[in-house]
Amino acid sequence: MRLFIAFARLIDALNEKIGQAVSWALLAAVLICTGNALIRYTFNISSNGWLEIQWYLFSAIFLLGTSATLRRNEHVRIDVVAGRFSKRTQVWIDIFGFLFFLLPMATLILYFAAPYAMESIRNQEMSSNAGGLIVWPAKLLIPAGFLMLTLQGISELIKRIGFLQGLVDAREFEKHASTPAEEIEAIKAANNLK
Repeated sequence: MRLFIAFARLIDALNEKIGQAVSWALLAAVLICTGNALIRYTFNISSNGWLEIQWYLFSAIFLLGTSATLRRNEHVRIDVVAGRFSKRTQVWIDIFGFLFFLLPMATLILYFAAPYAMESIRNQEMSSNAGGLIVWPAKLLIPAGFLMLTLQGISELIKRIGFLQGLVDAREFEKHASTPAEEIEAIKAANNLK
């Protein structure tokens, strides 16, 4: 089991890095959206490519950020009900949800999305809009995002089982409330800005 726990921590670290990297896509999307609007209304010039890159960035934020969200335990939950149970019961509810909902859904979407993306890559698919971009990078985000979500689901499952066996501390998968000052310090530490 210790090997599985080490594997889970490796997945956690990978998804945390991806989450930090993709957080910059939000800034890029806001800057592109702002620049596009200023240019369009000031000079009456625009391009479908600028709109499509915003869609691609939003897709990257959503599809690649879900696994980091799951890793931080910040996904939508029914804590109003589950919060009344003991920690062990909550962990069993999580295990049930991972095994019968998250992992089947994520692997099914991954199964269908991979050929969909590969076909787009093979055909070097382009947008049908005038001035549009290539489409396959956006379609490749779908299987990439669901692969990372599947891996994170496996990691969370391993950590819950490890908790039940007394090998993992619950703090590894609990959501932690933090103050803005703590978040700023964490960002600085992550970016080595100290």
